[in-house]
Amino acid sequence: MKNKRNITIIIIGCLIFGAVAGWMIRGGEEHPAEEHTHIDEEGVEYTCSMHPQIRQNEPGQCPLCGMALTPVSNNKGGESSPFVLEITPEAVALSNVQTTRVKSGSGSGKLTLTGKIQADEQRVKSLTANYSGRVDQLFVNFTGQEVQRGQKLATLYSPELVNAQKELLETAKIKDSQPALYEATKEKLRLWNISDKQIAAIENSGQVDTQFDVLADVAGVVTARNIAMGDFVNRGTVMFEIVDLSNIWVMLDAYESDLGAIRKGDDLSFQVSAYPGREFNAKVTYIDPILNPDTRTVGIRAEAVNRNFELKPEMFVSATIATSQAGQSGLMIPKTAILWTGPRSVVYVQIGNREAPAFEMREIEIGGRVGEDYLVLSGLEVGEEVVSNGVFAIDAAAQLSGNYSMMTRPEVKTLDTPEEFKKQLTAFVQSYLPIKDALVKTDAKSTQSTINPAKTSLGKVDMKLLDNKAHDIWMELLKPIQNSLDKIVQTSDVEEQRKHFETLSDNLIEAVEYFGVVEDTIYRQYCPMAFRDQGAYWLSGEKEIRNPYFGDKMLTCGEVKETYQPGKRVTSESGNRPDVPVGHQH
Repeated sequence: MKNKRNITIIIIGCLIFGAVAGWMIRGGEEHPAEEHTHIDEEGVEYTCSMHPQIRQNEPGQCPLCGMALTPVSNNKGGESSPFVLEITPEAVALSNVQTTRVKSGSGSGKLTLTGKIQADEQRVKSLTANYSGRVDQLFVNFTGQEVQRGQKLATLYSPELVNAQKELLETAKIKDSQPALYEATKEKLRLWNISDKQIAAIENSGQVDTQFDVLADVAGVVTARNIAMGDFVNRGTVMFEIVDLSNIWVMLDAYESDLGAIRKGDDLSFQVSAYPGREFNAKVTYIDPILNPDTRTVGIRAEAVNRNFELKPEMFVSATIATSQAGQSGLMIPKTAILWTGPRSVVYVQIGNREAPAFEMREIEIGGRVGEDYLVLSGLEVGEEVVSNGVFAIDAAAQLSGNYSMMTRPEVKTLDTPEEFKKQLTAFVQSYLPIKDALVKTDAKSTQSTINPAKTSLGKVDMKLLDNKAHDIWMELLKPIQNSLDKIVQTSDVEEQRKHFETLSDNLIEAVEYFGVVEDTIYRQYCPMAFRDQGAYWLSGEKEIRNPYFGDKMLTCGEVKETYQPGKRVTSESGNRPDVPVGHQH
């Protein structure tokens, strides 16, 4: 009995010990998991773009890399597009997000570049010794000293020059009988840079000069002094370097994207911090033919007059250049709004409001640079607002939220299509719209009358302009489009016409998404209640809903599902049809 009681006590003790140990281990593992995952009640969390696992409910720095945390919204209520990022007003303010309205106009034609001042290499003079000798006197004691042309810089004693003077005096006595020897002696002195005036002075005095002066042959600043008192120099030794600063070079760095706007001969103005408010003028004289592989920039050189020697080499400058692209017109957005991914780049378009900010990622096609702006060839419309400050924060938040971003873009559905084919397809879409309008009026006879013009327009769409995959896709879509037109014109029952109109619309929508349109903006609209709540799509030239499946019965039932803009490519996800109706208006 006693043994049984002891065994029971031991078993109970083991169970208690195991429970305590398990609690300690489990508790120790739970705390770190909670340490970096905090979300506030409003659904805003802050995370690191480099370490997405770091999340907290207040701004701060990443404990792993020290980067500032990026605000993202955790509200996922309702269905949302993977192209659209919804965040809170607080997150917008914290990221300092600013937008700029897309406008049509001409560029400023001004480009801002930075660089510094350098001496004109063509005005750098090396003063060398013309004969060997000893430096007896030195009149330039430090670099940076300004000298004038003809100023005495040093005095040399040269045994070779003393002997040459003696030869001159001796040959001068026999110059009438030995003129060639006399001229040869004088020429020897000239080769040592002794002037005819100095030679005549030696002859007239009849005395040998033991010292000769070294004179500056240019005015400027001494940038190097390579001799000292008592030094012996040989012929060709560089004694001084003098630079003329009356003209200077302005060396600027231009990025690859700037090169198309810069030409030789362009005028520019620049400023230096030493003279606030003052502008200096220069002219572009040289563009480096080789791109720097490290900085991806090209050197631009301009020349400027340096009056009163106010501009010093190595001064930093900020230059504004009048570019050759001034006067180009079209849609303009600032360069800060663009995330560069090639000719087709990414911008974020504001589609929400202050209370519910939302930004749509959109691909655009950009043209040339005009000053600080870029031309937009396609993808945007006048009046839309693009993010011009904080665009990287928006893109990082979109990526961390699982949305599409610059680095994770969806597969593009739109094919590269000849412009002429797009024009022909757009013309057919325009002939389709009267069919839709006639069905809105629930007028079967009027609907029949619109078919022949549509057939004529369809017949002008030249399939020979397409090749390979694009040709095969159009052939698959063409037959049901033709059949739908034939069946609509063959029946006078408006409800039957609407059934065939749906087939026509579905195939035409596919064609628009694959091949694109030009000039006109087209809207894909959807009514969830058509055909006994099965839902149906159609195309419209107006954003306002006019339902062709119900007419006056439910004229405004429906919503815009997609906007097809000229030049805007459609992704595979954009063409998906929702299985469950999202909502509608009556």
